[in-house]
Amino acid sequence: MPTLNELQRRKVFTAVVATTASKFADPKMNGVDWKTVSAAAADEIIRSKDNNEFELRINNLLQRLGTSHIGFFHGDRPRSPGRIAISATFMQTETNDGFRWMFQDVHPGGLAANAGIQPGDVLLALNGIEVVPPSPPIFALGTDHQIDFRRNGRQSTTVTISVPTSQSKKRPLIVPDQVVTSRKFDGGIGYLRVSMFPGMIGIDVARDISAAISSLATDRLVIDLRGNSGGGIGCLRLMSVLCADKRGAGYNLGRKQIETAMPKEALPVFDKIPANKWGILPLIAKFAFGGRSVAVFSEGLGVARYHGKVALLVNEHSASASEMVAGFASEYGLAHLVGVKTPGKLVAASSFKVGHGYRIALPVGAYYTWHGTKLEGQGVEPSSVVPLNPADLTAGQDSQLKRALEVL
Repeated sequence: MPTLNELQRRKVFTAVVATTASKFADPKMNGVDWKTVSAAAADEIIRSKDNNEFELRINNLLQRLGTSHIGFFHGDRPRSPGRIAISATFMQTETNDGFRWMFQDVHPGGLAANAGIQPGDVLLALNGIEVVPPSPPIFALGTDHQIDFRRNGRQSTTVTISVPTSQSKKRPLIVPDQVVTSRKFDGGIGYLRVSMFPGMIGIDVARDISAAISSLATDRLVIDLRGNSGGGIGCLRLMSVLCADKRGAGYNLGRKQIETAMPKEALPVFDKIPANKWGILPLIAKFAFGGRSVAVFSEGLGVARYHGKVALLVNEHSASASEMVAGFASEYGLAHLVGVKTPGKLVAASSFKVGHGYRIALPVGAYYTWHGTKLEGQGVEPSSVVPLNPADLTAGQDSQLKRALEVL
């Protein structure tokens, strides 16, 4: 796209400031004097030498608000981190090639896995350019990417990954071929892995979760949410399989409800994922005027043999909706959490047009567990803290999974 002139940048910047002030979930702006802070940064941002610098400076300004799910981007060339674009996460570690990014969670059916990349592989370059920490690998959607990596000290390998264009400009997202996978370990322990919760309502992922658990027919269950990038309310099905009854799972408050301190008991209740798309119509009528405010209850799916014998794997990449599951399991003691603390990136978000093809993503709601814990910025602490050792990852060993199996 052509470089914006100063007048155009001023118009976009003004829209960013105004939209943030009116749409940001916390009317108190997380304690930041937004008017003063944005005014102080205005001249430098508007005088940016090109579009890239303009975007960088606005994003730096937005980070002052200290929240996740916030950003400024152009709708025609969205970019995403690896967990969104290629269904893979990274960890920083020292390697034989120096301090590098190592592939950590590589989800089955994702673009990285389909290209032959495995956990423990070391990223050497992206599109011919070395990428080293702390600068993370970022992938443009709708583009071919050349990835150079090394496996266990061997000769480097180059693969080309075609990242498709997202179906939604509002929330760029690439869904892997397989979102839910399962298998059984020796001894009959079932293993369920969910890489994300695609879809606003999550009918498909809910169906796949139920089908996988039914086919496992197990009395002990490991649920793996490591690297789960979150998504929609389809996570309710995973919360519901952890208990037999209907119980408060959590609640989300939009800006107006935060301003009026609306009690959770007054919120509309979401307690059932419909079996098909026709079931969405009543939900539209029920929640049309509630905005982002809703109380979430488990579905009451009945007693299961594995209840009370569940281990839940989480890590620093288990974000958003997966933290809703982890928070629910932890609050009621429904599973033994294993891994490392989740990132505390849990807010309802949306994006808004601010001119010249640009959009701003903002948190528009705050999520709380049923007992009132706000997970944004805090995360969920596992019962068994087991850091992942890069050497184990390279050797194909999974100390976190091993601990989960020991617990069961």
